[in-house]
Amino acid sequence: MPPVSGNLKTISLVVLILQTTALVLILRYSQTQKVDGPKYISSTAVVTAEIVKLITCIFVLLRNNGWDVDRFWRELDTDIFKKPKDTLKVGVPAFLYVVQNNLLFLALAKLDAATYQVTYQLKILTTALFSVSMLGKRLNGLKWVSLILLTAGVALVQMPSGDKPNATTNDKSQSDKLIGFMAVLAACFSSGFAGVYFEKILKGSTVSLWMRNLQLAFFSIFGGFFMCWLYDSEKIGTDGFFQGYNGIIWTVVLLQAYGGLVIALVVKYADNILKGFAVSLSIILSSFVSWLLLGDFNPTLTFLFGAMIVIASTFLYGYEPKPVQKA
Repeated sequence: MPPVSGNLKTISLVVLILQTTALVLILRYSQTQKVDGPKYISSTAVVTAEIVKLITCIFVLLRNNGWDVDRFWRELDTDIFKKPKDTLKVGVPAFLYVVQNNLLFLALAKLDAATYQVTYQLKILTTALFSVSMLGKRLNGLKWVSLILLTAGVALVQMPSGDKPNATTNDKSQSDKLIGFMAVLAACFSSGFAGVYFEKILKGSTVSLWMRNLQLAFFSIFGGFFMCWLYDSEKIGTDGFFQGYNGIIWTVVLLQAYGGLVIALVVKYADNILKGFAVSLSIILSSFVSWLLLGDFNPTLTFLFGAMIVIASTFLYGYEPKPVQKA
């Protein structure tokens, strides 16, 4: 594989930081902004993002087939219709990703962006555990130490602050934090299992990544509509599917839709150290903006210490010692 240029690595780093930071901050703002009339429904935003993703995948696949519709349909027939069992397998991670995205909206309605960003790094732990159990991967001692540190750092971040406002406000705040934490934790398990399961599907498969993304988006749309019907059918029936949508909400939808696709393309140019920098800077930026602009975050020494441990453990987990070259 040819070496990646410094400029490409820098662009990869900037894109990773902007995507991970912007999505969290704008999504958090969309959940807390005051609006006239009905508020947007997060489950509809998840579905809309998957529809945008599906259309994008169709566009890219058409382009890859030289805008030849017949060739495009033949590829669909070969990779989807003639492999029904293989195609249906994608429905499992697709549904889990829908659950995960809905949980993240809930989490950011209850937690500030900084606490969310740090806590969501637990997906490294869940992904590692599922990789060991499902793919038979072996982790060295350094990685196990980093996972223990990661768990300890998140535990510190979740510790209540010493501030003691009135009892009612404090009880509500602690209740919201607990709901937010449980939502992030469930999302981490969903993300970890879905990611490892999807990796297992990709191994030994000749289906292109864009075709797999199209399949994911297709199944996710059905899962997303099911969530809309299950939890928000009454609200949608009263005020419409796109109630409360504005520029901020459409930005969230586009970031949700293209975030995963952009990261998938960028990550191949970014090594583990670069990804560690991206995560670290994203946490720092989210904390700063959450404190300075959104005004919903008051950093404590416990939080800062826990965040530092999480950042360090992220670097430690991504560290790959260079193999010793024999003379």
